[in-house]
Amino acid sequence: MLDSLPPRERQIVDLLYAKGEATVGAIQAALPVALSEQAIRAMLSRLEKKGFVRRRASEEGLAFSPAKAKAEVKDSVLKRIVNVFFDGSALGAGSALLGMAGRLSEEELEELERVIAKARKERRK
Repeated sequence: MLDSLPPRERQIVDLLYAKGEATVGAIQAALPVALSEQAIRAMLSRLEKKGFVRRRASEEGLAFSPAKAKAEVKDSVLKRIVNVFFDGSALGAGSALLGMAGRLSEEELEELERVIAKARKERRK
């Protein structure tokens, strides 16, 4: 889904997921590469036609936001990462994430235990 986008369009969509909604000016200011407003508008128009972005009128002008829910996209992206970088192994991906997390709080460890218990319960069904 998102991996099919050219890099600059992907940056814009990622930015919109991070911000929730943004105007062309806000997108222009947040991008790591200087692009004209015209170039950003053209990319937003393409993204809207592709179904990745939607727009609405706001007090500041047109405001753009992601067209799909973050959770829907997150699942798709995560599955792709697990397949590409961890050979489809959820254990490998989970271990890597835990290694990156450093020290987990007691609450985070308890939540992980609940998730594991739920997975075991569902597997037995």
